[in-house]
Amino acid sequence: MYAPVYAYFLDLSKAFDLVSYDILWRAVGGDGDDSDDKEKEEEAERERQEAIREAEERRKEKHRKMEEEREKMRQEIRDKYKIPKKEEMVEQQQAEPDNPLMRKKKTPEELAAEAELEDQDEFTKLKNTIETQVNELKSQIESKCVMQ
Repeated sequence: MYAPVYAYFLDLSKAFDLVSYDILWRAVGGDGDDSDDKEKEEEAERERQEAIREAEERRKEKHRKMEEEREKMRQEIRDKYKIPKKEEMVEQQQAEPDNPLMRKKKTPEELAAEAELEDQDEFTKLKNTIETQVNELKSQIESKCVMQ
């Protein structure tokens, strides 16, 4: 049944010496062990993933060791020239801030008012103050005037 196709592929393999008999026979469909192939592919994929993971672990370990060596060299230079380590300097500069747990919580209204003030620019602030003054004057005038 596969003889003509097989013969064609066999001639190609002989002519170009690229593919083997076994691969050609499977490509044509002569083997028929698909479940076995899937299991082999899954196993190969698991092995590949494991190899990638191991390579990544080796790479991380290599870089960790290199960084340790660099830090050792940096420390020797710091010791030689009596330079404090930056982390130590930061710790010294940090004073204890006010305890954030003891501060009074702001109400939602206060938070909204602060956000509104931050959003306003100078012109808007000026406009709002003028409007409030005009409204106050208007209410004063209305209270003094009696409509007859």
